[in-house]
Amino acid sequence: MMINTPKGIELFRLMALRSGLEAEIKGMKKRGKSCYQIIKDEFDLKGNKINVYNKFTDHINELRGIKVLSNFKKEK
Repeated sequence: MMINTPKGIELFRLMALRSGLEAEIKGMKKRGKSCYQIIKDEFDLKGNKINVYNKFTDHINELRGIKVLSNFKKEK
């Protein structure tokens, strides 16, 4: 699969940020600015990590033309 359009590249970047946020929710830590903070700053989302993940996933699905609402639940 080749991603060679500006829209495709941006969508890939957003999906990478979403994957990073999912890893942060599950406990992974990193140096520098977190995916959670990048997403909150760029998209002006509010709330905890799980709420931001759900809203961000809905945003990505809207860009892709998918009408499914996300509902991420943290595993215990």
